[in-house]
Amino acid sequence: MARGGGKGLSLKDKLDGNELDLSLCNLNEVPVRELANLPKATVLDLSCNNLTSLPSDFCSLMHLVKLDLSKNRLQQLPLDFGRLVNLQHLDLLNNRLVTLPVSFAQLKNLRWLDLKDNPLDPVLAKVAGDCLDEKQCKQAAVKVLQHMKAIQYEQDRQRQQKLQAEREMEKKREAEQRAKEAQERELRRREKAEEKERRRREYDAQRAAKQEMEKKTKKETVQPRKPASSSRPTQPPRHRHSWSRSVLRVLLCVLLCVLLAVAACKLTELRRQALCISISTLFEDVVAALQNHKTLQNMLQQNSQQ
Repeated sequence: MARGGGKGLSLKDKLDGNELDLSLCNLNEVPVRELANLPKATVLDLSCNNLTSLPSDFCSLMHLVKLDLSKNRLQQLPLDFGRLVNLQHLDLLNNRLVTLPVSFAQLKNLRWLDLKDNPLDPVLAKVAGDCLDEKQCKQAAVKVLQHMKAIQYEQDRQRQQKLQAEREMEKKREAEQRAKEAQERELRRREKAEEKERRRREYDAQRAAKQEMEKKTKKETVQPRKPASSSRPTQPPRHRHSWSRSVLRVLLCVLLCVLLAVAACKLTELRRQALCISISTLFEDVVAALQNHKTLQNMLQQNSQQ
């Protein structure tokens, strides 16, 4: 790396044991790829450069134990800065940092920290302290880690609450959806039941109308037979009338013959004969008997009425 870009610079030439000094190189960016090829460089000095930010892949340099980023222009650290879990010594003196990433709480091996001369958030600045000596810098590491862990815990708690609220909301939506589906099913069931009831009533009405029509048809079919059945009791009088008429005709014929015989006996020369005398006497007796006979009178009366 050339000065300002870093290209053409051999990092191996600057490696002294496990220490790699890249300070005062006027660097605008960190040669992460070249650094990744030097896992032995556990101590890295990038102080007094022009770094305004660190690339995200810088956090892949997990072999770093001591890192000096002082006197740069860093405005923020990568969000996953906490991946540098082996880091024990961190110098961020004289940068432009306001806050630290929450992942900073994962630097469980951090024992020394300097955050002086940064426009830190007042709460973070109070926690970090002055770091004027070794003891204060060690206390700063402990207190800042605790502070960041508290922030991480609070964020995790809020995240969990948010997730819980989202789950509750999702459950509520699912419950509302199930209730809506249940209402729709109940509505469809009622509509189906009402439709079945309507069809049953229609069927019963049609069946009742059909039965009524059958009864009416049967009644109309049976009615013409009634006069025949009602006339049956009157048939015997017709027979009786016919019989009485026949008898009456016979009697009239007999009577006519007798009258003729009587007339012959009375009007002709035969009236003096013994036969005519007997006939006249018998005729008079028969007429007298017939006039007193009730049955004959009734027959004569009925015949006269007809």
